[in-house]
Amino acid sequence: MLLVLTIAQGVAGIAVATAAAVGPVAVAAVSGSAALGGASTTSLVLGTAASALVIARIADRAGRRPALMLGYLTGAAGAGLAAIGNATGSWPLMLFAFLAFGAGNAAGLAARFAATDLAAPHRRAHAVGVVMWATTLGAVAGPALAVPAAHGSPWAPAAGVLLLGAVTFGLAALVVGAGLRPDPLLLARKQLPGAGVVAAVRRSPSWRMLWTTPRARVGMIGLALAQLLMVGLMSMTPVHLHHDGASFTLIGLVVSVHMAGMFAMAPAFGWLADRTGPLLVLAAGLLLIAVAGGTATAAAHGTSVPLAGALALLGLGWSAALVAGSSLVTEAAPPEQRPAVQGVVDAIMSLSGAAGGVAAGLILTVTSYAALGGTVAVLTLPVLVLVVAVARNARPHRHRGGST
Repeated sequence: MLLVLTIAQGVAGIAVATAAAVGPVAVAAVSGSAALGGASTTSLVLGTAASALVIARIADRAGRRPALMLGYLTGAAGAGLAAIGNATGSWPLMLFAFLAFGAGNAAGLAARFAATDLAAPHRRAHAVGVVMWATTLGAVAGPALAVPAAHGSPWAPAAGVLLLGAVTFGLAALVVGAGLRPDPLLLARKQLPGAGVVAAVRRSPSWRMLWTTPRARVGMIGLALAQLLMVGLMSMTPVHLHHDGASFTLIGLVVSVHMAGMFAMAPAFGWLADRTGPLLVLAAGLLLIAVAGGTATAAAHGTSVPLAGALALLGLGWSAALVAGSSLVTEAAPPEQRPAVQGVVDAIMSLSGAAGGVAAGLILTVTSYAALGGTVAVLTLPVLVLVVAVARNARPHRHRGGST
């Protein structure tokens, strides 16, 4: 099961790394407006948030396999529509298409939770990390495949890259459809005591469960904050470097270092969370994000090398927080509620990322990049204190095979 999800996520990562990256440029070129180019990212985020809830609902009713397949296939349709919109010069069609494209992104997020369905409790975080790591394959292979896709396109080069996204999302759906048998969620539910009456149990709303369970609540807050701060600082760093005269090659290198930090170490963070407890790893992730913000502030007017280091730390902190926060939410939710709770968390994460990008742009416009870095560092502190407090309260209740 884990291998199938890893392969699917690696293939889908090609679509996210290429088509999502070229989207803003393609929409801006077709519409003649940089603002509309940015709106493509907004469409993608909104599509991801809405699709996360739909995918979770389908998983809850019918299992992970049909839910993930639908997400990837909808993403493929969105990428294909975006290519048609680019070829025909229709930016409204492209913006609509990126809403559908977001479903493929949401399926990729849901895949990390699917990896936990059959994982032993002391291996859940590692399973999340392995599926996250697969995104590295897409990030590496994506740019290499984008060049021939652009040159081989009968339409504009951007349309060829978008079609590549359609193909790779379609392949991810094929991998899941053929390989995810038996369905991990349905099989896990059959193994539960009293499995025959699970469907008849009246479940409390996912929001209530997330907010009233301390470990789930701190996991959700940690995930939302990490996403908000990561997107905010990451999205504005290329803008800052460009204003300082950095070349596009150098900017690309800095972003690549950040991407490596986001995904390459995820299995290690998962192993660490399983060994020492997800709360400790979540605290470490938030601390890394705070250090990244402070480093960005100190290096705002220096060379790009320290900024590359800041983004590497930012990626590592986000990775640790995502692995640990996902593990906390999964272990705290009752088995019959997990898909719905996980969907709500992914929707919150996506909207937090959108808010982070908007807020960071305003901070950079009104003040400076140094102020943005300082804001990132300061905002982590209250949540870091909250995580440490929950960890201290949980320590006396630690159990064998469990986690802090």
